[in-house]
Amino acid sequence: GWCPLSPAGAQTTQLLVEPPWTPAVLWDKVTLTCQGLGTSGDTRWYKNREHWWKKGPVPGLVTESGTYTCDRPGTGLSPPVRILNERLVLQVPARALLEWDTVTLRCRG
Repeated sequence: GWCPLSPAGAQTTQLLVEPPWTPAVLWDKVTLTCQGLGTSGDTRWYKNREHWWKKGPVPGLVTESGTYTCDRPGTGLSPPVRILNERLVLQVPARALLEWDTVTLRCRG
């Protein structure tokens, strides 16, 4: 995998969402993957700022709404990802977007 570079040039931890739409919703059967330096077995997972999962590469399928982050020893804590349990959502692709990008929106329920 790859990790985007921060403005300072240092690598950062990223929390990837599959399927790659934001906000993520439980009924999409969301899977999270943590990317960063170090080994995937050293990943620590947090839900709503509390320790959620023991060390390991994949926490499994997300089954509860909340705000998730992961921590890799070499690159630190990822930006948070919210998983919602809503009946109707307007979604955008879960990637960095620039002002002039063409964006596909999804209204789902």
